Order: sequence, then C-alpha cells, then structure tokens
Amino acid sequence: MWKNFLLKFWREITFWIKQPFLGLIRLYQKTLSPDHGLLKGIFPAGFCKYSPSCSEYSYQAIEKHGVIMGLLKGLWRILRCNPFSKGGEDRV
Repeated sequence: MWKNFLLKFWREITFWIKQPFLGLIRLYQKTLSPDHGLLKGIFPAGFCKYSPSCSEYSYQAIEKHGVIMGLLKGLWRILRCNPFSKGGEDRV
C-alpha cells in the first residue's frame, strides 16, 4: 500500500520537475531554432547534421531519463555536434 503511494508520489514529483525544462526546450524550438522555429525558412533542408536535432534529442532524453541524466545526455550531444563529426542518426 505504502509502496504504491510512494511510487505514485515520486512519479508526480518527477513529472512536475521535468515540465519547466521541457517547456524551455519547446520555447527555444518555436523561436530561435534553425531547424524548428522562425529561422526554418532560411534553412529549409534543416541545419542540424544529426537526426533528431540536438534540441529534440535533449527533449526526448529528459522525458526518458529524467532531468539530470537527460540534461547530461543533451549536453554530451551538443558537445559532439561540431564541424569534425559525421552526424547521422542518433537515437536516445
């Protein structure tokens, strides 16, 4: 009984902790992102060499792994995105 309550409580807390981070990523995507936002017209084929884009990868990583691991995975992805990388398909 307590185990179920604590599990539901933990899921509810982690849901509300994730939401501001996910919201900030979506805001970035809709405004500044060259792949998703207002600048998409300048880059119709897309700008990011990875699929999904770095912001979408970070969004998926936070949803799947939580805030701390998701942010670390997103940061690592952004650090790998440089002129010397090949890019390509990179799933969370």
